[in-house]
Amino acid sequence: MSTKTPMKIIISGGGSGGHVFPALAIADAIRAKAPDVNILFVGAKGKIEMEKVPLAGYPIQGLWISGLHRKLTLRNLAFPFKLISSLVKSFGIVRAFKPDVVIGVGGFASGPVLQVASFLGIPTLIQEQNSYPGLTNRLLAKRVSKICIAYDRMDRYFPKEKLVMTGNPVRKVFSKEAVDKATAFAHFGLQAGKKTLFSFGGSLGAQSINEALAANAELMRKHPDVQLLWQAGKLYYDRFKDSEMAQLPNVKIRAFIDRMDMAYTIADLVISRAGALTIAELSQVSQPAILIPSPNVAEDHQTMNVKALAEKDAAVLLPDPQAKEKVIARALEVVQDQSRLAELASNVHKLAQPNAADLIAQEVFKLMPEKET
Repeated sequence: MSTKTPMKIIISGGGSGGHVFPALAIADAIRAKAPDVNILFVGAKGKIEMEKVPLAGYPIQGLWISGLHRKLTLRNLAFPFKLISSLVKSFGIVRAFKPDVVIGVGGFASGPVLQVASFLGIPTLIQEQNSYPGLTNRLLAKRVSKICIAYDRMDRYFPKEKLVMTGNPVRKVFSKEAVDKATAFAHFGLQAGKKTLFSFGGSLGAQSINEALAANAELMRKHPDVQLLWQAGKLYYDRFKDSEMAQLPNVKIRAFIDRMDMAYTIADLVISRAGALTIAELSQVSQPAILIPSPNVAEDHQTMNVKALAEKDAAVLLPDPQAKEKVIARALEVVQDQSRLAELASNVHKLAQPNAADLIAQEVFKLMPEKET
């Protein structure tokens, strides 16, 4: 009598929370369907995945790898050596672990591992989170078996026959109905019933968004009927905590907010960057938003992300150079227009893919070769 041996899967990539948290969601979805699965992560040394993945209960190995810098810099001279080192180590990891499928989630580390896996004939899948794919995934597209996407018209960049629309998996299921609103207002020291803006720029913060908010204290002072929950980020909290804006009675500034479910529950309008993970969360909770794309990301992909939403009237696009002058004025205009809020909420929710991680897991299982012992 034959029995199936446990499947083995490598998940590679990272570099930011926008890659790591979806990767963990995919791993959890696979494990929920196949509890005996053996999952190994491969990341970049010194990056967020080396901390977050072990905390989530998965083993990880690190590569000495980083991306090419867009500006001429001496750090680019080390890139060929890092790439060769990472390819050699990836070859050793893949040969030793013997995965049935290798998944790439974008970021520096996914390139070498997926290259090696495809060279060895191992089924491969990449998950592209953005509406404009990163360089790593564009280079891998011809080699991989399957490409899971979150936006329409991605056949402009990838082979059409490999594409599967799955959406972007989020860290956890957010639901505005799951949290008591009065409890959430009290948690942040805000007044129930007031129109509420919620601004954040990731766990570390976004400098230009913080500067834009700080520059608009006088306008916020003139609208005591609207309150602001402001996550400045760990890098910027000390700089902005004593600003005139932060001292207003209708403003609460925090370094970091770990209860995002509560923040979304009380928010009438969000002001944030436009990373793929943020957009996936906003769509899942039907959250109206003003999105300010970061100018500091590869290929300006956040602007592409927002344009894809703005075309469907699912978010308000505010270019970063205009943020200081317009962000609070635009936010006050939108947050006090109930029909506009309802329209944005309805349109962004149409883009939600709450089962994205499960759909990606299903595609992984389809690639799995039959194993018997």
